Amino acid sequence: MSRFAGKKAVVTGGTHGMGLAIVQALLKEGAEVVLTGRNERRIEEARNTLDSSAAHVVRSDAASMADVRGLADTVQRTVGRVDYLFLNHGFAEVQTLEEVTEEVWDRHFDINAKGAFFTVQSLSPLLNDDGAIVLTTVANDLVFPGLSAYSGAKEAARAIAHVLAVELLPRGIRVNSVAPGFIKTPSMGMPGLTAEERRAFEQQGNESTPLKRNGTVEEVAAAALFLAADATFTTNVELAVDGGWGQGLGTGH
Repeated sequence: MSRFAGKKAVVTGGTHGMGLAIVQALLKEGAEVVLTGRNERRIEEARNTLDSSAAHVVRSDAASMADVRGLADTVQRTVGRVDYLFLNHGFAEVQTLEEVTEEVWDRHFDINAKGAFFTVQSLSPLLNDDGAIVLTTVANDLVFPGLSAYSGAKEAARAIAHVLAVELLPRGIRVNSVAPGFIKTPSMGMPGLTAEERRAFEQQGNESTPLKRNGTVEEVAAAALFLAADATFTTNVELAVDGGWGQGLGTGH
């Protein structure tokens, strides 16, 4: 029997890239999934790509508290209670010290940190005891000029995961994180990059990652599902999926 047969999951930021790969892996193993996105084109593309009665695509913006609160009602109507919650939504925009505005700073934290926390708060009453939450953070050593707001917000999300892991212990709910390094996605995690900049970013990953390549979205999904379903005696862990970047291997560190 598949690991996720009869299980229910929610995947935020599930319409593309790593989130979509998580959704596809869950569906392949028998889960019913509610996935969220905020871009109408990607939402429609996800509906067409998944084409499954077990996939429920919902428009929800993690930066909108109204959307976050409404998501709980939608999930309850659609699948009822939930076994697994994957917080994969994120936002990144390259801006240097001189360029960052208060608005840009707030948007990074509203989506990556505040949105993650209040999504857990909203959905936790629907999460079954002994369930699991998996956040997508970022490999800590991937530090680049222009990503101060993004890096700060993702580190805040990791700190939030620490506290949630303790608070949810009485219910047996495990809280862990996957920390991707260079992962090959259509946007390379930063939609504002030009095609040339994305190619350069990917090449940088090939050269600086100790395993000498970018990771795949499927590899991130495999790690996320492992933490959710297989690592039943593991909580408050951040699992690096970074090809050795953060482990000081070779010249990539």
